[in-house]
Parts: sequence; C-alpha cells; structure tokens
Amino acid sequence: MVYSNRGDWGHQHLLLFFIILTAWESGSGQVHYSVPEEAKHGTFVGRIAQDLGLELAELVPRLFRVASKGHGDLLEVNLQNGILFVNSRIDREELCGRSAECSIHLEVIVDRPLQVFHVEVEVKDINDNPPVFPETKKNLFIAESRMLDSRFPLEDASDADIEENALLTYRLSPNEFFSLDVPTNGEQEKPLGLVLRKSLDREESPELHLLLTATDRGKPELTGTVQLLIKVLDANDNAPVFDRTLYVAKLPENVPNGTLVIKLNASDLDDGMNGDIIYSFSSDVSPDIKSKFYMDAINGEIIAIGHIDFEECKTYKIRVEAIDKGYLPLAGHCTVLVQVLDANDNAPELTVTSLSLPISENAQRGTVITLISVSDRDSGANGQVTCTLSPHVPFKLVSTFKNYYSLVLDSALDRESVANYELLVTARDGGSPSLSATASVSVEVADVNDNAPTFAQAEYTVFVKENNPPGCHIFTVSARDADAQENALVSYSLVERRVGERALSSYVSVHAESGKVYALQPLDHEELELLQFQVSARDAGVPPLGSNVTLQVFVLDENDNAPALLPLPGAGGVGGAVSELVWRSVGAGHVVAKVRAVDADSGYNAWLSYELQPAAGGARSPFRVALYTGEISTTRSLDEADSLRQRLLVLVRDHGEPALTATATVLLSLVESGQAPKASSRVLAGAAGAETALVDVNVYLIIAICAVSSLLVLTLLLYVALRCSAPPSEGACGPGKPTLVCSSAVGSWSYSQQRRQRVCSGEGPPKTDLMAFSPSLPPCPGSLNPTEDPQASLESSGKKISEHLAMYLSFGSSGSMHTLGSREVRI
Repeated sequence: MVYSNRGDWGHQHLLLFFIILTAWESGSGQVHYSVPEEAKHGTFVGRIAQDLGLELAELVPRLFRVASKGHGDLLEVNLQNGILFVNSRIDREELCGRSAECSIHLEVIVDRPLQVFHVEVEVKDINDNPPVFPETKKNLFIAESRMLDSRFPLEDASDADIEENALLTYRLSPNEFFSLDVPTNGEQEKPLGLVLRKSLDREESPELHLLLTATDRGKPELTGTVQLLIKVLDANDNAPVFDRTLYVAKLPENVPNGTLVIKLNASDLDDGMNGDIIYSFSSDVSPDIKSKFYMDAINGEIIAIGHIDFEECKTYKIRVEAIDKGYLPLAGHCTVLVQVLDANDNAPELTVTSLSLPISENAQRGTVITLISVSDRDSGANGQVTCTLSPHVPFKLVSTFKNYYSLVLDSALDRESVANYELLVTARDGGSPSLSATASVSVEVADVNDNAPTFAQAEYTVFVKENNPPGCHIFTVSARDADAQENALVSYSLVERRVGERALSSYVSVHAESGKVYALQPLDHEELELLQFQVSARDAGVPPLGSNVTLQVFVLDENDNAPALLPLPGAGGVGGAVSELVWRSVGAGHVVAKVRAVDADSGYNAWLSYELQPAAGGARSPFRVALYTGEISTTRSLDEADSLRQRLLVLVRDHGEPALTATATVLLSLVESGQAPKASSRVLAGAAGAETALVDVNVYLIIAICAVSSLLVLTLLLYVALRCSAPPSEGACGPGKPTLVCSSAVGSWSYSQQRRQRVCSGEGPPKTDLMAFSPSLPPCPGSLNPTEDPQASLESSGKKISEHLAMYLSFGSSGSMHTLGSREVRI
C-alpha cells in the first residue's frame, strides 16, 4: 500500500515556479548565481568579472578578492578569465540544514578606487539523502482486547533534503490486521500511525512482523525502512488517554533550570494498578531533548533542565507516553510542541575592514575611509541593528547594503587643529533593553603644506655698538611653521638689496638653519646709523611657502674720535697756534680769544669741555677759559707786571669713556692803545654788531632750546617703548644695553662736527637728520645713591636744568656758534 501526504504534482510545480520568479525579481539589484550541492571541484558557477562590469586586465592591479564570512574557500575566482568556480565540496545540508533557502553571500572587493560588490550564490539541493527513521527496529505491544480502529502512533521518517527531495510517501507491507494512517499537511497533532482493522487474537497470532517503507520524490528515488515487531498482549482493556493529543507551550530562552514548561494530564478508566499512570518520554525521543527537559513520571510535569537557546533551536517536538501499571500495561500518547521565544541576549557584532589610512588633510568630502559590517544573531526587533558614530567629528556613516556601512569624510580636515581622530562606532539593536557593541577606529590625518612660516613679530629692533669684530653674531630670528615633517623645516635667507653703492650681503649674513644674523664687517656709526633689511623664512614643502620679517639695526656710537681744533677766522698763528693782540687797558671779564673744536662722535661722546693748563712755574695767569664755550677772558685788569707775550695751553676734552683730548695753543700779545689800531677797530666793529643783534637772537635761541628739548623727550619715549618690546639680544659680541646720557653739574650741550648722517632704511639716498642733546635729562638711575633722598635728587636736577638754561643764554650773549647735526646756528 502507498500513502502520500502531499498534494497534486501540478499544483506543486506551479507554486515552485512562482516562488523562483519572486526570488529572482527581489534579488535583481545584485548578482545571483546558482550551483548544485556536491558539485565537483572546478565546476563553472558564473563569469563574475564580466557580470560586475570589470575588465579582466584590471583584476590583479586592483587587488580583486572575494571574501565569504564563515564559508571558507568553497568558491574561488580565476583571475585570468574572471570565472567563479567551485573550489571544495559544498554540502547544502551542512550549510543551511532544513532551511528552504540556502545561499552563499560573497563580498567582492577591488581597490583603486575602493569598491564593494555583493554576490549571492544559491546552493541547489540534490537528492543525496535517503529518508531515515529514528530506529531501524521498533517493538509495539498491543493488547488483544483493543478495539477496532484503534490507532498506534509511529515516528515519522526524516529527510535532510528539501522540497521535492524531502516529500515522503509511506508504504506498509501487506497484512490483514493493520493499515497505515498518513496525516494530511498541517496535522501536527496526528502523527503517522497504525490503525487496527481486524481484532487481534494472541492465541492465533502472538507476534506480527511488518515492514514500513518511506520513499522520497527525488530523482532517483531513495527509500528508508523500519521493522515493526508487534507483540499481542492479553488483559488490561483501557489505555491511558491525554486531555489533548497536542500540547503547545511557549518558553522564553535562557530560563533558569527547574522552570516548569507544561503539566500534562492523562486518565485511565481502569481501577487499581491498571489505572495508575506513569509519564515518560517516548523511546524514540532524541538525546538532545532529554538533555534539556525532564519528565516527572508521577505528576506529568515537564521541567527545563538545560540551556534553552532560541538561536540554537526555535521549536522542540516531544513525544510523551502515559503507561498504566496493569499486568499488561497500556499506553496513551500525545505530542508536546515547545516554542522557544527569542530574548535579546546577543549583542551586535562589528567588523571593520579595508582601512584607507592615513587620510590627507586636503581630501575631498565623500572620501571612503573604512568599511564596517554589523550582525546580530537575534531575530525580529532584537536583530535589527542601527549604527551610529561619535558626535562632533568630520566623518559620517553611510549605509551601503543591508548591514554594511562606509565611513566617509563629511567636512574639511585640518591637521594643525586635530592630527588624529579616535572614532567610536556604536551598533545598537532594537531589543528592550537594547544591547550594543562598539568598535574604535583611529583615523590619522596626513599633513600637506598649507601653512607658511610665521615670525612672532613683524619687525625687530637691534642695537649694535660700532667697531664690532667681523662675523659678530648680532641677533637670531626664529619662525614657526604649524605643519609637520619636511613641511615644517624652515630655512632663512636675506632679501637682497642695495645699501647705497654696496650690496646688503656685504654688511650682514644669516645662517640658513639657525636664523642667526652676523655682521660681516665692522660697522661705523659715523658712516651708517641705521641698517634696515628683511630676512625671509621658507619651508621645505611642495610648493614651498614663506614670509619675511624686518630688522632695524641701530649702530650705537662709541668714543672713537678725538676732538678736532678749528682755525679762527682772521686770527693769526704759526704751527697751529692761535695768535691774538690784546689791549693792555682791557678790564676784567673781557673776551680776548676763543678756541673752537668739534668732535666727529655724537651724543655724550661729542660733548666738549675746555680747560686752561697751569702756566710753567706755577705762575697765576690773568686769563681763564670758559668751560663749554672755549672763550678766553681776563680774570683781572692787566698791568705792567704782566708779560708782553702770554702763551696759553687749552685742553679740549670730550665726555666719552674713556675721554679723548686735544690741546690748543693760544699766543696773546699785550699792546698799548695806539699800537694795534686795525685790530682795535675790528674788535669794536664786532662788539657793535653783537650789541645790535643781541635782542633778536636771544628770542630765537630760547624758542630753539624749547623745541629741541621737546623733540628729545619724544625721542626718549619712543626709544623706551622700543626697548621694552624688543626681545633680548644674543651673542658674546652682540649689542648691549645702550648707555643713557644723563645731565650733570657740568652742563649738557655738546659740539658735533657738521656732517651728513646716513640712515639706511630704504632704497633712497642717505638722509640728513638734526642731532640734538637735551639740557633737561634726569640723572641716570645707576648714578643715584641709594641713601639719597629721591626728592632731593629731583630738586638737584631742577637746579641743574636752571643752570644749564642760564648757561645757554650766556652762550648767546657771548656770540658763540653751536653746531646742531648738520645745521649751524650763529648767535
């Protein structure tokens, strides 16, 4: 007899056609192939390179590779012809079990540029597994008193194949007592069983031997058999009966051991021992079920004793027997279907692949940096994963395919602001409570040359004493570049130009690496007071970037020029001596001659004083010399005792450190009133002219003194501001602190040789400046005695200033000449 539990073949073929058509349309967005299981090595699967639009010549240069998570090397690609072929044995049942759909997901990755393709290879089932019964031999004990149409359940056969290859038909060997009852589709509560068609007679047939055969519908057909040994028992007419033939229980996964799954109830109409029931699992229950569930034989409770995992098994089908304690025990049967409920007990998994690091800081938006894949073993909402990125970073995640993401650049990068990003990628499922997993991605930013070297100041002021040794280090410039490596290597050079008739490089040089500036030759304050030039800093990037800084080098004066005597107009003399005729009748305080001298230096070094040397033999001279004007005048009226020829030695001294001197010889001849009419008339004419211009000149002198004093105060303020802002100078022979010229009890006006001062600050000709020295400077801080009263010092300075002004007025009344820089003012 042949029994089938499937529908009509025509309907099944039509349904299969629609399923295949729907699967093809839903996957048309990616490349699909199919291959039968157990295919031989080298079996052609598809021209994958051609189907992906890739040229064969670019497979190797672009590092064409195929990855399949968890499936090893089942499939491979021939890089010479781009064909996907079977590399090792493919067992569909091992890969997918009883799942209706079975496919291998391949990731095809190529570089330059980075691309990812997804390929699905469907594994087709072949009929390579025969039907298998749980046992090859089964014993059945049936009482002879059982009624006709009694049903005795049998365990179904199983086939590891799917679809047509797993559709089974059953056939029972011919006999007169039993027929085979095969349930229709979906009747889980009614398993395969034997139906008693003729009453049993133990005395006539104590044992029956039957053969049950299961046949699948594959090509070729495969069969499986089980031998049924039926032993006919006597007595005990009523078997236990369950409330229901099918029990359904829902059990959450991960329940603790000892959790009650379900309580079964069976009853027996017999009395006494024949009505006592013992519960147990059927003899054909698998060891896996017995390791996870326990059956209480007395009260019919099924208890969980092992780890229940939804991801391992979603449904447990348990056959249970209720056997009475009669001499000839009878059994009732039922099926318990335990449905495992999923719990969110699996956190998502993150995989980071194909890192493209480091990334250049000038990379364009949308540049792909990393590929990220996520997965979750749970199902439903518990298996739905969302991926997020740590906030406030110039990157974003872009979903590319199902649970695949690309980490791409979202905004511009600046290595000088952030050189390395530590990103945190978080994958979170939709369970309650949700579970998450994180992965750290370190993104290093590569430098490009986008920053020019910069100086701390746009301009530096340097003070250098004149007469410096050649090669003297006078200053160090330093520029900083925010870039890295070779882009931050700074070299220095002069911005060449002409200084007068000479090149700038003949005066100074700069070291290319250290930025030290050297004076190549001694500098002369009298020739060059200010040297202004630029130093360029340039990095080693491609293309190189640079910037300039301006240096103002002030050459400070030193006392290297002695006073020089000037000849008096109209005065006679031999060998540099000054000869004058003096009336013997002149009174005390009469000016008889004047010594004129100049000093090529400036400032304090050009401030001259005059001193009359004592006469030979210690004789007291009737003449004296003014300390600052050089005017020689009588100290008393001349008399007959005075020698007719007076020889005076005047020492001219500057105020430098150390002081330099010059000596002037003045020869005076004493004459009576009638002996020198020409000289006398000349003196009278000069006196008359002086008397006439005295009033007007004094007014101009006072105005000039006030203007010069104001100009000097402003100059000092500017100088102090520059000194406070200038960095400390370097070098053993570099510029020291400029000496502050202070007033003293001997006055503060100086002579300076009439000359043109050169200030080299541009490309034009040298400039002529007015050099002036204030009569109102306060005393030097270093010269103040710590024990002196500051108020007394201020009063002393005020007195000195008054004396100086009075002295200037006296200079004007004496008709002297003062040289101010390159101008002369005759008073």
